[in-house]
Amino acid sequence: MEKNWTHWFEIPVSNFERAKKFYETIFDTQIEDVEFGPVRMGIFPHKETGCSLCYNEEFYQPGANGPVVYMDANPDLQPVLDKMEAAGGKIIVGKKQISPEYGYMAVFMDSEGNRMALHSNN
Repeated sequence: MEKNWTHWFEIPVSNFERAKKFYETIFDTQIEDVEFGPVRMGIFPHKETGCSLCYNEEFYQPGANGPVVYMDANPDLQPVLDKMEAAGGKIIVGKKQISPEYGYMAVFMDSEGNRMALHSNN
């Protein structure tokens, strides 16, 4: 059965303000700061699949060895990569074509040490 396998994902952060500034800068967006009990979340604007930054010292630990999440950087991921290092991230794999039908990808380390990725059609 084909379906959208991702409904929501959370990005662990150790410094909420730094992470919020990093993602707001590279994606040129505003992230909503909310608290749900002991968890501070930064919710990205979204239509279908939701995403948030999550801070809680005991439950969320950033790291480079967990799952890799591909974030939507359409129409072209290069402008996002162009902001990456100045915002505090590191490019691990620069923009490269997956295939003509699957578009392009890149892998980066965010400001918190999470290995993440980008995807775009161009």
